[in-house]
Formats: sequence, structure tokens, C-alpha cells
Amino acid sequence: MSSRRDFLQQLTIGIGVAALSPAAASATIANVKKSEKQLRVALMGLGGYANMVAKAIKDCKRVVLTGIVTGTPGKIPEWQPAYGIPDKNVYSYDTLYQIADNPDIDLVYITTPNSLHYQHVLQVAAAGKHVICEKPLADNAQQAREMIAACKKAGVKFYVGYRLHFEPHTRELIRMRKAGEFGRIMCVNNYMGFKIGDPTQWRLKKALAGGGAMMDVGVYALNGARYATGEEPLWVTAQETKTDTVKFAEVDETVTFQLGFPSGAIASCGTTYNFNNYERLYLIGDKGFAELSPAFSYGPTRGRTHLGAMNQPIVNHQTVQMDGLADCILNGTPDPGMTGEEGLKDMLVIDAVYESIRRNGEKIYLNKKGTV
Repeated sequence: MSSRRDFLQQLTIGIGVAALSPAAASATIANVKKSEKQLRVALMGLGGYANMVAKAIKDCKRVVLTGIVTGTPGKIPEWQPAYGIPDKNVYSYDTLYQIADNPDIDLVYITTPNSLHYQHVLQVAAAGKHVICEKPLADNAQQAREMIAACKKAGVKFYVGYRLHFEPHTRELIRMRKAGEFGRIMCVNNYMGFKIGDPTQWRLKKALAGGGAMMDVGVYALNGARYATGEEPLWVTAQETKTDTVKFAEVDETVTFQLGFPSGAIASCGTTYNFNNYERLYLIGDKGFAELSPAFSYGPTRGRTHLGAMNQPIVNHQTVQMDGLADCILNGTPDPGMTGEEGLKDMLVIDAVYESIRRNGEKIYLNKKGTV
């Protein structure tokens, strides 16, 4: 796989770009330049999620897709005409550094496999462009620290794709918690998982995925516990269950983990690659409760509390995330917890989860600095 990827990255980027009408490309960029305060975005890694983001951007008011970065030249003829991307805004992983001189691009959205995030964030930062990176942020907390430092040194903004922080039901839950409507938070029960398919996919290869279910969708249950309590955990315990040692030879299959918080609140969480219909956030306070189910997938999100149905708007998560992100960058609106530092906090706990598994479920304490 690596030799094929290297070969494709070395191909000239002009292969197959003739499918786009130059006039159409020019018209697209001209429209962008005429618009006031639009965030101009390039997508890096043109897989399934990038396609979802690209389609969502079409409905954004403050964001426009102006560039692409890919290691697979064969995808270029599909993307260019679909989104009006001119030749000069198409890059390979090897030519990414040239993006530094392109005024048509403000930010690069990284949706490549997990273990490539570290390298790609450093590349984008070095090119002087703002960056948003998909979850999980990195393979471990140390990489996350280095990514944050690189972006600060370059003077660029660094965000993580926590789309749920813009989702109305999730925002209402956080508002109610901050307003004290649940009282003292006592318990959180979160889980997120699905039955993974193709056994040859990159998510089951540790060199590309960094880990299994915990790294991929376990971060939703973890992040949800943190925003449901508004606290950072003091300790972590975790257990792994593996029923298929062939398919999950390199990565974790099912992980359950528990978190203890300074207020005394506890969280019981789970994640899996082995079964479906496993998605929920349940918060219990001494004055009320909240339940989101579905809570973490692409929607429609549904919720209820001790007061009744939440009845929040149903939105496209990626559209509201990108418009919200643009508002943060262009207008200085405070971000709702999606900076690189937020991603680091999750990585610190994920490190502790894996450490507890290695120690057969031993309780791992996190110190005041959030490190093991």
C-alpha cells in the first residue's frame, strides 16, 4: 500500500485535470473574491468524509471550497468539475508546501487517516495556513502538543473537527448544564460504536489508524463525558474485549472505560467496532436528566430532558460546523471548544485508557496538568 501511495504522490498533478472548463473555474473563484468575509477552504484527503464536508459546504453562507489536496490523482477529474476547483488550487501531498503562496486558500481541512494527522498538520502550519483536523487529533498526547506548538509558532489557528459542539441539541444540553438546570452532575453514561465492515480497510491497520474503536468513535463518548460534566477527569480505568483476534489483530475491538471527576461525578463509557445500535449520551443530575439518542452520529440528533422533548432544530452537522468555524476565524466569535488544546485534552485521556488496558484495568491517575 505504501509503495502505491508514494508512486501516486509523485505523479504530476496535471493528470486528468482537463475535465474542468477553465471558464467555470474562473467564475467560481471570481464569485469567491466578490463575497464578503468568506472562509476559503481546501480539503486534504479526498475520502468519504471529505465528500460529506464538500457537499455540506455548498450550503454554507460563510465558507467556500476553493482547493483540494490528494495523494490519488485519479480523483482530481471528479472533484474539479463538481466544485469548480482551478488547476492552480490542486495539490499533492508532496506539493502541499506551495499552498503558502496561494491567496485563494485560508484554511486546510485535514481528513486523512488518523496516523497521518500529525505530519499533515505540521505541513499545513509550515505553509502558514489555518488548519482544522479531524478526530482523533493524533496518535498520542505528545504528538498533539507538538502540533499545537507548531501552529502557534507559525501564527495560524488550529481547530479539531468537533462538529457536535455546533449541533443544537448538544449546545442546549451544555447550556442547561451551565445554567444549573440539572443540578449537581452525578453520573454520565455514554457509548458509541458500530460493526465495522471491510477487514482490509485502513481503520483496522494500526500504522494508519493509530488504534481501533477507542481512537475512532470512542472519542465521541469521551468528549461527551467531558462536556456533559464540564470537568476534566482525575482518573481512568479501562478494559478491552476482543472476540475476533484475526480481524482486530492490530487494533482494539471493544473498549469500556470509566472516568472520575473532581466533583465526584462518574462516567461509564463504551465503544466498539463489533456491533450496531450502540449510541447514546445519558446525563443524571440531582435536579434532572438529559438523554441524547442518537447522540454522536450524523443525525438527526434527538433529545429529551426531565422537562420533556428538547425540540431543537435538525441541521447538517458539517454545514453548521464550517459556518461556525468561519465565524470564529473571520469575526472573532469565541469557539465552542474545538481548538487544538481541546483535542489534546481528549488525547491525554485516550493515552490513559490504553495505559489502563495495558495494566489490566488498573486505575490511572491524571495529575493537575492532565498528564499520566
